[in-house]
Amino acid sequence: MANDRPLEGRRVLILVGDVYEDLELWYPKLRLIEAGADVVVAGLEAGKTYAGKHGYPCISDATIAEMSADDFDALVVPGGFMPDQLRRDEKVLQLVRDFAGAGKVVAAICHGGWIPISAGVYKDVRVTGSPGIKDDLINAGAIWVDEPVVVDRHFVSSRKPDDLPEFCRGILSALGVA
Repeated sequence: MANDRPLEGRRVLILVGDVYEDLELWYPKLRLIEAGADVVVAGLEAGKTYAGKHGYPCISDATIAEMSADDFDALVVPGGFMPDQLRRDEKVLQLVRDFAGAGKVVAAICHGGWIPISAGVYKDVRVTGSPGIKDDLINAGAIWVDEPVVVDRHFVSSRKPDDLPEFCRGILSALGVA
């Protein structure tokens, strides 16, 4: 039987904040745990219960301020209204820059692309995202395409919750799991 936990020993950071898109956080979190990854969910406060856009709660494991890209293999940025708030925090932006600069996976779905945009890491990167942020992506220097998932080097992006199966396969692929 093939290794059903190919991400054993790998660590993934997922960002959370109020009004995150419920499925875009929980689906990747559970899929990555299923694959063996150690997943840490970080918000501006540790131990806080954040409310999802559709009311599903998520308790943060840690604070973003204490996170370091050195401790993780990948970063996942869910959408919802959360990214518009988190992208105003300099530590969030520096964390994204650190992941991108180290060639580590930066995965954003839907409006999650706002955070890499504000971090300035999408220049000349082929991406997708919610049609609502298409202009923002283009203005940030990204090459926007309308596809369920786009993997460009260590950047993974998807458009919406319906794309979550492809998004998770893209993350696994970017982490070297076929």
